[in-house]
Amino acid sequence: MRFPVRVPIEVRFSDLDTLKHVNNAVYLTYDEVARGHYLRRAGAAIDSGNFVMARAEVDYIRPILFAEPVEIAIRVEKVGNSSFRTLSETWASGELAARIKVVVVWLENGKPARIPDWLREAIRAMESEPVEGL
Repeated sequence: MRFPVRVPIEVRFSDLDTLKHVNNAVYLTYDEVARGHYLRRAGAAIDSGNFVMARAEVDYIRPILFAEPVEIAIRVEKVGNSSFRTLSETWASGELAARIKVVVVWLENGKPARIPDWLREAIRAMESEPVEGL
């Protein structure tokens, strides 16, 4: 599967739970970091609109331990009228640790609104461009 954006993540000590692996809820924070990189690369600035996570689905495959190298690979699977769905994979030490699907809604004046054409086009371009090194 092709992912146009890959983001290295540094595991912090505060990400760990009492079992000394990354807390399950933190996986969504890592996904949010990668989604932010994706949106910035698409040209979305903080003042260009508001995004809100409406749904998240996480398949936990294996725990992530402190000091493991972690990378999030993210792509947009589908763009709807006022929302889009991302798919990300969380990799730790070269092994798949989680797969996450998130539905993000575009808001204007606090209400769902049509995703702007410039963002649709940027997503389409990112999803179709070749990825170097793969």
